[in-house]
Amino acid sequence: MTWRTLVSAEDLAGRLDDPRVRTFDCRFDLMRPQAGRERYLEEHLPGAVFADLNSDLAAPPTAVSGRHPLPDPLVFATRLRAWGVDSDSRVVAYDDNNGMFAARLWWMLRWLGHEAVAVLDGGMRRWQQLGLPLSETVPVTREGSFLARHRPELAVNADTVLESAADPARRVLDARAPERYRGEVEPIDRVAGHVPGARNHPFSGNLAADGRLLPPDELRQALLRSLDGAAPEHAIAMCGSGVTACHVLLAMEHAGLRGARLYPGSWSEWSRDPARPVASGAAP
Repeated sequence: MTWRTLVSAEDLAGRLDDPRVRTFDCRFDLMRPQAGRERYLEEHLPGAVFADLNSDLAAPPTAVSGRHPLPDPLVFATRLRAWGVDSDSRVVAYDDNNGMFAARLWWMLRWLGHEAVAVLDGGMRRWQQLGLPLSETVPVTREGSFLARHRPELAVNADTVLESAADPARRVLDARAPERYRGEVEPIDRVAGHVPGARNHPFSGNLAADGRLLPPDELRQALLRSLDGAAPEHAIAMCGSGVTACHVLLAMEHAGLRGARLYPGSWSEWSRDPARPVASGAAP
């Protein structure tokens, strides 16, 4: 069992009794933050623990941060142990929103040095389509033995983004919807537009019509077009608040394009500082 990016519903269903498997329900609604927990309490995958984007997968925002700043790595490692995660656990994350919130947990586990983590391909939608078992029981967790090996180099700050967006050998990929990237609409943040020089690679383009990730070859072709000659290890993914950007990093890893980094603050942090440049319209 070598899950590193995705696990199929069929494969996970056959391994729910494996004591090494830890499953996390990451369902969330940006407009109604309690909705994910409510849906979890109604039904969830057997043995799944709920991981809340706002309170578990992010620290409280500050006046200068983005909407979902990363938590302190030691604090998050403590939370993982409280959830029963061991150093040899096989972690699976799922949601019901095309994997965007599950990918955040996937990236954060890797940020703490844990490679055995995957997103449930197709999420709750696929699980239910196959008629696989669900539960209302909230599991009682025991203390795990997880030890973090923090990898701070996987995340970058705004200064690095500014330098990279202006460097022809590097690439900043913005995972937001095209109309938000172009600055035509901005439903959440104060300022519309994008980082000058960033390329738009909407995370939704990683997905097939059934909500599963596209095959690696298709992902690779699309990502190479967006990279436009830049090496994957010279790429930075960003979005609105460092969540859907993780989905692009998941797609890159699944396509064999490794080494890209995350700008956790993303547009919600960038746009808070009026001194930072803003562009609008399509990329040149």
